[in-house]
Amino acid sequence: MSGAASGQYEGFTAEERAAMKDHAQEQKKAARRTSPAEKAAEALRDVQAKIAEMQDRDRVMAERVHAVVTRTAPDLAPKLWYGMPAYARDGKVVCFFQSGEKFKTRYATLGFSDLARLDDGPMWASAFALTEVTDAVEQRIEALVRQAAG
Repeated sequence: MSGAASGQYEGFTAEERAAMKDHAQEQKKAARRTSPAEKAAEALRDVQAKIAEMQDRDRVMAERVHAVVTRTAPDLAPKLWYGMPAYARDGKVVCFFQSGEKFKTRYATLGFSDLARLDDGPMWASAFALTEVTDAVEQRIEALVRQAAG
């Protein structure tokens, strides 16, 4: 019987540990930056570099998501968050892109934090699976980002 089946804690996966290491490095790097302009420029370069490292399918989707978010909500600042491209207001993540490759899932994810203004009654979606970003999907992303950034 496996540890998960027996109720024993198995610990973090290698992917989860890597994400936590990424986050620690991001925090250290951000603390070393001096001016707000330097922080913003370096954070944008970090996001662009992370997107460029992705495998083709995820990279293409991440590029389109990045373009939509930065065009639709220019007040959201690009930054890395647990090794993923994210977009924040006042340093707090509002939305993020997670490649499928990162956690070995069959799809990428566009996720929103609790700061996103997506509330729709007593229940609403806070993450969306992405297998392709078509023109129609891009329009849906734009609408979600516009609402989330409120």
